[in-house]
Amino acid sequence: MQGTDLNGNGNPNCVPNKRVHTPGKATVLALGKAFPNQVIPQEFLVEGYFRDTKCEDSAIKEKLERLCKATTVKTRYTVMSKEILDKYPELATEGSPTIRQRLDIANTAVLEMAVDASLACIKEWGRPVSDITHVVYVSSSEIRLPGGDLYLASQLGLRNDVGRVMLYFLGCYGGVTGLRVAKDLAENNPGSRVLLTTSETTILGYRPPNMARPYDLVGAALFGDGAAAVIVGTSPLEGVETPFMELNYAVQQFLPGTHNIIDGRLSEEGINFKLGRDLPQKIEDHIEGFCKMLMEKANLKEFNDLFWAVHPGGPAILNRLESNLSLRAEKLQCSRKALMDYGNVSSNTIFYVMDYMREELKRDEGEEWGLLLAFGPGITFEGILVRSLLH
Repeated sequence: MQGTDLNGNGNPNCVPNKRVHTPGKATVLALGKAFPNQVIPQEFLVEGYFRDTKCEDSAIKEKLERLCKATTVKTRYTVMSKEILDKYPELATEGSPTIRQRLDIANTAVLEMAVDASLACIKEWGRPVSDITHVVYVSSSEIRLPGGDLYLASQLGLRNDVGRVMLYFLGCYGGVTGLRVAKDLAENNPGSRVLLTTSETTILGYRPPNMARPYDLVGAALFGDGAAAVIVGTSPLEGVETPFMELNYAVQQFLPGTHNIIDGRLSEEGINFKLGRDLPQKIEDHIEGFCKMLMEKANLKEFNDLFWAVHPGGPAILNRLESNLSLRAEKLQCSRKALMDYGNVSSNTIFYVMDYMREELKRDEGEEWGLLLAFGPGITFEGILVRSLLH
């Protein structure tokens, strides 16, 4: 097969695709990202946050500084800006009923990022928007009727009979859930092309620091804003589409009795989260069996024989996964790099990991099989056994 670039154009310098996709299996055909304009280096976050919220509690400041260093995050993007705080000073005032203001900001920002990520993805894909048959829209950051899926379809100029699926408030595993749903749609509708778009902002949870809400400090130190999009379909058109990953087998599983470990509630003041300290341990206790269940579908036995694209919920989860499965350090390199460059961007983050993984798989003739993993409220595990179609 002739070498092609990511838009399906001939390119003698591009590594050719040698692996052939499995007939009838969904493949990822393109990927796009988008971010708000404001980027915050982690070393400047604390000073800016305390200035904007007019907090002068030195104990809270010291705790947040420690958390910021522990996250391993270096940069993040954010919708929040001086202009927003000047217009809505009540967002930085403890106890203010601000859900209306937050949604006004979030609904607009989330859609704008979703459109930008989708356009980047469609450009890479190289086919007209009229060829998109389905949209899967994922967000835990906006609330309205009609939902962002309809606004996205309208702004992109999709046809009015496009099949729309809206997935709201799934949290960190939402991106992999979206992939599972897109896979099912593509495989059960031959010839279809599914646009999956995720978009998130932390506006709903922004508030002044308070020791009574320790998870707010974790969120301030860890979470960022952004969007991502992929196009999924079966039977790629040779010379037009260039699949880089096959979605072979997908599973969702929840752990009974753990629904209170990640607890999010919407209130007049925005969204409030509580996070159990035993979350990393719960994941560690069950991850090996979950991964083996996925690997059995391809008769895979050794964890280090796979490539790993894991949602980086935080460094503790990655560290425990690495230790529990005896993974070599480089196996979670793409997850750690995504966390460092973007923070935890909820449902989007798995696509930033996949983007880094794509570049790695293009450079090296590495493993054929891999796992996409994400964890979130429930506690819910989402996993997909994937094949690299590069090399």
